[in-house]
Amino acid sequence: MRLLGDRFFVLIVIVLVAGGLAMFFSASLGLLARENASVTHIFATQLILGLIPGIIALFILRFIPSKLIAKGTLPFYIACLILTVLVFVPHIGVHANGASRWLNLGFTTFQPAEFLKIGTILMLGGYLAYARGKIAYLRSGLVPFLAIVGVPVLLLLLQPNTSTVIVLGITCTVMYILAGAPWRDLGILALIALIGVMGLVFTRPYLRDRVTTFLHPTSDASYSSGYQIQQSLIAIGSGGILGRGFGQSVQKFNYLPEAVDDSVFAVFAEEFGFIGAIALIIVFAGFAARGFRIASEASTAAGAYIAAGLTLMIVLSAFLNIGAMLGVLPLTGLPLPFVSHGGTALFTALAAVGIILNIASTRRKMKGDTSHF
Repeated sequence: MRLLGDRFFVLIVIVLVAGGLAMFFSASLGLLARENASVTHIFATQLILGLIPGIIALFILRFIPSKLIAKGTLPFYIACLILTVLVFVPHIGVHANGASRWLNLGFTTFQPAEFLKIGTILMLGGYLAYARGKIAYLRSGLVPFLAIVGVPVLLLLLQPNTSTVIVLGITCTVMYILAGAPWRDLGILALIALIGVMGLVFTRPYLRDRVTTFLHPTSDASYSSGYQIQQSLIAIGSGGILGRGFGQSVQKFNYLPEAVDDSVFAVFAEEFGFIGAIALIIVFAGFAARGFRIASEASTAAGAYIAAGLTLMIVLSAFLNIGAMLGVLPLTGLPLPFVSHGGTALFTALAAVGIILNIASTRRKMKGDTSHF
């Protein structure tokens, strides 16, 4: 058994976490120019509520017997659904910026959706392994898939949390494809997705604005839909080849919205330039390559699906965030994993890494089929 699970994968995660923490600190300095902003408080919460408990969760999930994780998958999935429902309950859920995504713990808030993504991937991975060889049948393939994934998706759409729906939907569909989904089912899922996207764009003005901004990024550079992408492109362009230097970003001061959240890549590119931005993309690509390698060598089918799903969940969020900041994809509001502000997101990303390392610790060439990993 490998103590670390996969040394190269661990090294990549260390680079992302350490570099992300430094970048988060630099981006948070931009808050000094804004009223009622406490850099110390924000940085401390990132450490106390995200990084420290996340590392503890990583080690626990790395060394806990995989059978215990498998046995706890259904209760965890149900608990995640219940917590997600609670965001709609007055005085328990927090409604802000037109969305109900958070639970109030008194001293802080957290997003159940981050846990729900992991719970859904664990649940789906376990079921796909159980149903191997029967996926082609509607009653044992598409119907259970829609039940496992559909309920979380509906709850997330009600919040609304469209960006998480995109990540979860793509991730789970890829897992279904890896399990051998027939073309018929993929066609049905594509039709459902097309109808759903069209319906959301036409019924939710903010989504329509994001699509319009993506198609015509210079048409509205005021303090509305086009402002963030314009300021992001200015920041990235200002970085040039080598960047302004660590901590020297100008755009993070009163110009770039959400500098510590979904715009943190723009701050990174301004400070480290084209070379730094490419390096960060390469690190995330390495994360993807190593994670999928672990999945391909998993000792069980469930482990393969889960490792692939968790890896894709993190990498997809990263590249959707980076693509939005570069203007090649519509804005989604997704954080940059391991870097953006958000204790819940950092905690769950590290927990996902722990599960992947658990799978990696006993990996070998695929054989047989079990419900645990």
